Amino acid sequence: MSERYARQVLFYGIGNKGQKILMEKTAVLVGCGALGCTSANLLVRSGIKRLKVIDRDFIEESNLQRQSLFDEEDIKRNLPKAVAAQKKLQKINSQVQIEAIVVDLNPSNIETIIGNANVVIDGTDNFETRFLINDYCVKHGIPWIYGACIGSVGLTMNIIPSKTPCLRCVLDTIPPFGATETCDTAGIIAPIASMIASIQATEALKILTENYDALSKGLFKTDLWRNETKRLHVEDAMEKSDCITCKQHNYEFLSRDKYSMATSLCGRNAIQILHPNGSKLNLETLAGRLGKVGEVSFNNFLLRLKIDKYELTVFSDGRSIITGTNDASIAKGLYAKYIGM
Repeated sequence: MSERYARQVLFYGIGNKGQKILMEKTAVLVGCGALGCTSANLLVRSGIKRLKVIDRDFIEESNLQRQSLFDEEDIKRNLPKAVAAQKKLQKINSQVQIEAIVVDLNPSNIETIIGNANVVIDGTDNFETRFLINDYCVKHGIPWIYGACIGSVGLTMNIIPSKTPCLRCVLDTIPPFGATETCDTAGIIAPIASMIASIQATEALKILTENYDALSKGLFKTDLWRNETKRLHVEDAMEKSDCITCKQHNYEFLSRDKYSMATSLCGRNAIQILHPNGSKLNLETLAGRLGKVGEVSFNNFLLRLKIDKYELTVFSDGRSIITGTNDASIAKGLYAKYIGM
C-alpha cells in the first residue's frame, strides 16, 4: 500500500481493506463546474482506480471564482473544462486513470459513458441532465449522488436504486423554464459549492468502499450564510408516490425524442445546439471556411467564431454553444447559417 494513502488507511471507516476496494473502482463525474472540480480533486486524491470527467462546456473568466481546478492560463488556451481538469488531476495523482469526455450527456451516448460506473456524481447545472442520469442509474442499478447549490444554499441526496427514493420521487417534473434562480441571477459563493461537493465525495467514498450503513439519509440542505442546516426526511417518498421511474419503470428521459436539441444554459444568455446526426467536424477545415465571415480561432478541442454580437463555440462532435441570445430559434438559425444542419 502506497505511503500516499497512509493517513486515509488509518481512518477506521476505510482501512487497508477499504483502500484496496477503492483502488478497483470507477467513478463518473457529470459536470465539471464548481461542484465537479472539488469532487474530482478529492476523489483523485483518494486513490480510486478510474475517473471519467464529462463536461460540455469551456472555461470562462467568471468560473475562476469557484471552479478550483482552473486558472487564467486555461482560458488563454481555450481549453474545454473536461480537458483542463484532466490535465490538472493527472498531475495530482498519476496513478489514477482519468478520462476527459467533452460531450453533452444525452440518450445517445449515456450508456457508453457511464455504463461501467460504480457511482455517478452530479455536478450538472440543469434538471434535464439530472433526470437523464436518474433514469439511467435507476434502470441499471447504479448509485448516484445529486448535488446543487445557488447563492449560499446547497443540497445533496444519495440515490441508491431500489433502496432509496429517486430524484423523481422527490421532484416529479422539471421546474418551468425561468422559474428557478441560477448562478447568473442569484450569484453564488465558492464555500457552499466546496461544502456540498465535499459531502458528495464523502458519500461516494462510502459507496465505493461498500459502507452503505454509513450513508447519509434523506435530502440534506444547508445555508452557509444564515448558518442553517436541516435534513428533509424523504425516505418514504418512494412508497407514497407513484413514481414514473421507480414504480412505473418508464424511463422517458432515455428517449431521444424527449431530449432537447436546443438547450438554454443556466442563465448565461447562451444556447447549446446539438447536431442532429452527431457528426464529426474537421475544425481546421471549418476555420478556413468561417474565416471569411468573422473572427475565428481554434485548437484541437474547439473553434470560436465571433460575428456581430454573437459568439459561436463549436466542438468536434458538431455541438455548438451560441452566446449572445436566449432565443432558441435565433441560435438554430445561426447554427444552420454558419455550421450547417
